[in-house]
Amino acid sequence: MFYYQPRRGGAFAGLLLLLLPVFLPSLFSPLGHASPSVFSEWNAPKPRHSRLLKSALQGQSSNVEQSDLWTPLANQGWKGCELSASTTGLPQETQGYIQVFLDGGLNQQRMGICDAVAVAKILNATLVIPHLEVNPVWRDSSSFMDIFDVDHFINVLKDDISIVRELPYDLSWSTREYYATAIRATRIKTAPVHASAKWYLENVLPVLESYGIAAIAPFSHRLAFDHLPMDVQRLRCKVNFQALVFVPHVRALGDALVSRLRYPEKKKAFGTEYLQEVTDVKGEQEAGKFAVLHLRFDKDMAAHSACDFGGGKAEKLALAKYRQTIWQGRVLNSQFTDEELRNQGRCPLTPEEIGLLLAALGFDNTTRLYLASHKVYGGAARISTLRELFPLMEDKKSLASSDERAQIKGKASLLAAVDYYVSMHSDIFISASPGNMHNALVGHRTYENLKTIRPNMALLGQLFLNKSIGWSEFQQAVVEGHQNRQGQIRLRKYKQSLYTYPAPDCMCNA
Repeated sequence: MFYYQPRRGGAFAGLLLLLLPVFLPSLFSPLGHASPSVFSEWNAPKPRHSRLLKSALQGQSSNVEQSDLWTPLANQGWKGCELSASTTGLPQETQGYIQVFLDGGLNQQRMGICDAVAVAKILNATLVIPHLEVNPVWRDSSSFMDIFDVDHFINVLKDDISIVRELPYDLSWSTREYYATAIRATRIKTAPVHASAKWYLENVLPVLESYGIAAIAPFSHRLAFDHLPMDVQRLRCKVNFQALVFVPHVRALGDALVSRLRYPEKKKAFGTEYLQEVTDVKGEQEAGKFAVLHLRFDKDMAAHSACDFGGGKAEKLALAKYRQTIWQGRVLNSQFTDEELRNQGRCPLTPEEIGLLLAALGFDNTTRLYLASHKVYGGAARISTLRELFPLMEDKKSLASSDERAQIKGKASLLAAVDYYVSMHSDIFISASPGNMHNALVGHRTYENLKTIRPNMALLGQLFLNKSIGWSEFQQAVVEGHQNRQGQIRLRKYKQSLYTYPAPDCMCNA
């Protein structure tokens, strides 16, 4: 990485670095929180779309009625199917125990859990509560039981499959460490991506019959979305939308954040260490509306996109070095120019660009916006234009005290779980770029018929390349380009994920 280092004898420069966080704290974080990377890799860019930004900040009249913007989705003729247990009941004995080891972040693991239940059903096996691998990026060692309510999970599925928290004593040797030291007959490591039910019956069932246990790793994305019995598909839906709920302390914190977003007067800050609830406000004040913005603009995504984000030569070099370190330079987008990538909609939206999109759709400086984001590459300087447009923007740190956040501090999966919970309780959800959290929430909110705005990346890429476009033309194009991207039902196509497109597998005609 490229770190700023004062020259020898540069006492004044060193003193300046010490004083900058005091006099310019907004440069050091997304929402005023510590961000050490500001001077390390990039120079804070000026707004890349200053003409549009100026018009948006001047509050030019919007063609979008606020009442229409916040109107809930009408009934679309679909609802969640009845996801009752199989009428045949559970067999008296199962074929053995299935273990799965799940990598990735929270939402990739969530989908893997759903698939694990389905595989256990296919094989008539007992599922051991899935093992969540430590993510090498976020380094979070949270277990299934740290994130999800395991009692609820087992109870909801008790008539569908057999589930145990841990293996019986005589099989307790089957651990992650055991499989890491040598080739083991009970480990299945050749499961193809999107494997069929037939593959599991031919390759995993014999292992179960021989040893009483089969451990599958890797397992992410290892079950097909097509050519499966309907009861297996519906079971995946049941796991995702009914069985997987977060642990009580995550739900309690999420409820507190939602309450403070809907009733702003309930949050009254005293200093920086704690917040005090104003308990009598809720009865006097009408519940307000709020939107959640999932802003995925971390270093990993910025580097992998191979796009130019205006941070200058230092940023380009830092991201190129990161690509070389993580992917040995083998990034498909690297063969295209920035203009080509933007025309194809392959560049993630910057905080400035997502802010202009929201402003064009009709959101304004009175909008209460919750920022669901782990870490924004570039810190507060990168996010300053978004803050200008939406001064009422909040996040976990601004809404909850350090004591309230103690149980989730430094735990990426639990932080993501809180964001997921708040997102599911918002009036509108919008994600700045595709990814596992985007996919999971689009699917879950579709299932609940909640308004969800999906940015038209190709359209926006082309609009932002047009440096002569005026606000009126930009806004009209944005509004027209997003009329049918606000939560309308889209039926799943072949090979598409039912976790992103729950109709018709999980949803039935009302």
